[in-house]
Amino acid sequence: MSTQPLRVLFCIGINQNFFDLPADGITIGDVWQSFVSMMDQLKALPGITFIGDIDDDAHLVGPSDGWPWTCYILADADSQETVKAGCNLLRTVEVGSNGVKLWRFAKIEARIGRPLTVREDVELPD
Repeated sequence: MSTQPLRVLFCIGINQNFFDLPADGITIGDVWQSFVSMMDQLKALPGITFIGDIDDDAHLVGPSDGWPWTCYILADADSQETVKAGCNLLRTVEVGSNGVKLWRFAKIEARIGRPLTVREDVELPD
């Protein structure tokens, strides 16, 4: 049996701090710039194959601390360590120039599964 990649849904929520901007010398534009950087870094992680994304800031207005999330990124990953590295980007990507990290404005949760296919151990009727 070959090793299948992990199918990962990165679920991203925006928190109240984003909606309180501008504050502390940080603007909404600063957060967006950092968010785009985070997404680019996630897509470029070794072991990540980007499949697609979806953003629903038109139908979900205000903070999202859980389902439904504001946006989603669907990817394949080679390991749980790679998924963890993707989530960790919110802890490391800076917003502005004063050391504030992206997690102050957004949160991320990864759901890990497999592509929806019939498992090899399932016998289908004729």
